[in-house]
Amino acid sequence: MQLGVSSYSYSRLVRNGTLKQHEVIAAAKEAGFQAIEFSTIAVPKGQTLAEYADVLRQEARQVGIPIANYTIGADFLNGSNGDLEAEIKRVKAEVDIAEILGAPGMRHDATGGFPAGHTGPAGFDDALPRLIEGCRAVTEYAAGKGIRTMVENHGFFCQDSARVEKLINGVAHPNFGVLADIGNFLCVDENSGEAIGRLARHIFHTHAKDFHIKSGDGFNPGEGWFMSRGGNFLRGAIIGHGDVPLLQALRALKRSGFNGVLSIEFEGMEDVKESLRIGLANLRRLVETA
Repeated sequence: MQLGVSSYSYSRLVRNGTLKQHEVIAAAKEAGFQAIEFSTIAVPKGQTLAEYADVLRQEARQVGIPIANYTIGADFLNGSNGDLEAEIKRVKAEVDIAEILGAPGMRHDATGGFPAGHTGPAGFDDALPRLIEGCRAVTEYAAGKGIRTMVENHGFFCQDSARVEKLINGVAHPNFGVLADIGNFLCVDENSGEAIGRLARHIFHTHAKDFHIKSGDGFNPGEGWFMSRGGNFLRGAIIGHGDVPLLQALRALKRSGFNGVLSIEFEGMEDVKESLRIGLANLRRLVETA
């Protein structure tokens, strides 16, 4: 496995002006990461997304680190004012950005669920045919450019491994798979090791993420914490400092023969660079141990 990092890990430093987004590339290389992925590019004033994507690609070449993936939002139920064809067209345009970046993969969401006020059936299976249509149209387009597309276990509605597996099997296209975020399964109160085991053969790219976990049966810890779907409390953690069963999940990945990029996605409250330094060292040891 290659050990990478998501640009999202540096987002606090980009927002406060400590780093410009293209400077994240050199920071990742200096920290010892072997690959970087970009999540929702922050375009500087006066430039287009396509122009800045080319800046990022050139910077990555100069620094000597590959851009492994491009991550964007999408919603095939509600996006583009509920117009499925318009949302498909918009997401296809993002595939063009992935091509400019030189990224071999692109992750997009499927949906966050039915909108408030929706009447009628609103289960995952009710949304599935439309999600399949959107994901298949995008991946067929991306396949022509040599870019694999994937959904992430993300957003509560399409987050459980069983739901993600249904979507993958419904799309039934070799170019479509999963960006498996090891930590995110805890957002729907699912064991990460078991979930990775279920999805392993469909995984194209992986996020290493850790959370501190407190039972929803207890006191709300307050700032920095959020609630899982089942009401437990989660807070982003340095890799190896939290409660996510990372070793169990990594063993499942290794058993499947996964040999792609494992990217840290850090969203804790601690100092970003120090947390990534510690997290990368811990992740190396976890991978060796698994």
